[in-house]
Amino acid sequence: MAIRSIGGRTPRISDHVFIDESAVIIGDVELSEGCSVWPGAVIRADDDSVSIGEGSAIMDMAFAEAPKGKPVMIGPGCIVSHGARLHGCVLKEGVLVGIGAIVLDGVSIGKGSIIAAGTVLTPDTNVPENTMMAGVPGRVLRNTTEEERQTIHEEVRNVREKALRYKTDHAPR
Repeated sequence: MAIRSIGGRTPRISDHVFIDESAVIIGDVELSEGCSVWPGAVIRADDDSVSIGEGSAIMDMAFAEAPKGKPVMIGPGCIVSHGARLHGCVLKEGVLVGIGAIVLDGVSIGKGSIIAAGTVLTPDTNVPENTMMAGVPGRVLRNTTEEERQTIHEEVRNVREKALRYKTDHAPR
């Protein structure tokens, strides 16, 4: 794994975090307890900060960057799926960003929301709490169900358990 400081910005990583050896963490990144960063993921905070809440997962090949003046804030219990891209945005608690979705500058995603695979959220989009968004550009599809929100919670727990297995099976961190 590559964990790098740049320009006086240094990653802050809690003790109980899994970071795959092929992941890259640069600059002012804060990883809270129980977070996981999977193969090929890149979290870059050389111009502003990236904070990732407790138990959140940045899956394989996902990318998060904080451009100047636009920090990335990921709340607790979120999943940023494979190949998703986050750029200067905010995810509240329990958000699922689907495979290959793109979330651009100034976007705010409310608690319990789902961003469908392949969706593009254009700058400054405000996603209300418990909303499913889909499409290019992203549009409100419907409200998320209690069952869907519970499934996100269960998947966060599953990923956390998997991360613990990876960490104890010869992972470097």
